[in-house]
Amino acid sequence: MILTNINVNTQSSIRIEGSKVLYFDPYQIQTAVYDADIIFITHEHYDHFEPDSIAKIKKDDTLLIVPESMQKKTLSESGIASENCQFYQPGEIHEAGGIMIETIPAYNKLKPFHTKGKRWQGYVVEMDGVRYYVSGDTDVNEDIKKVRCDVALIPIGGFYTMDGKQAAEYIAQIRPKAVIPTHYGSIVGNKADGQEFQRMLEGLDSSIQVELKLVL
Repeated sequence: MILTNINVNTQSSIRIEGSKVLYFDPYQIQTAVYDADIIFITHEHYDHFEPDSIAKIKKDDTLLIVPESMQKKTLSESGIASENCQFYQPGEIHEAGGIMIETIPAYNKLKPFHTKGKRWQGYVVEMDGVRYYVSGDTDVNEDIKKVRCDVALIPIGGFYTMDGKQAAEYIAQIRPKAVIPTHYGSIVGNKADGQEFQRMLEGLDSSIQVELKLVL
């Protein structure tokens, strides 16, 4: 697949451009570009919900999609007009801005950082005939094993999320056409984790394309 339309700024700060410009968890955005059609937030941690970065990419009509459990925080801090904020729960299907959206539960199974009760979420979005899965911070669990996508963007840094070995085994199981690892090399994980993830996945299923996009 050609993945030149996807950029990963840092951590899990992702931009996907097609018929719409989509951002996921914008963080440490340096340049004001005001080009976001839809911004997706997976959860409220500072490296995923950063109002300063939202301010640099939002337009007057930008839609902001967040977990329903973040409603109060979103309305008070995001800078997005309330009528442009959409609040979803995990396990739903919606259409917004011409994009089909599935909300996928994102949580740790044993760790305390992202509990299932927080009702945080990743997203499968379908744009221009391609299904993109942006997982947010999660471990491998029964909910994400149900995901079907063409391109997966998943964390590999460990500690707060799945590590590279777990991520490689998961991707080999759901078999997208391509995968982009995220959430390593800064707050957690090492800069070499991307190459190690690629090596492990190639040993399991060499047919899955791996792209290392993270700006380190």
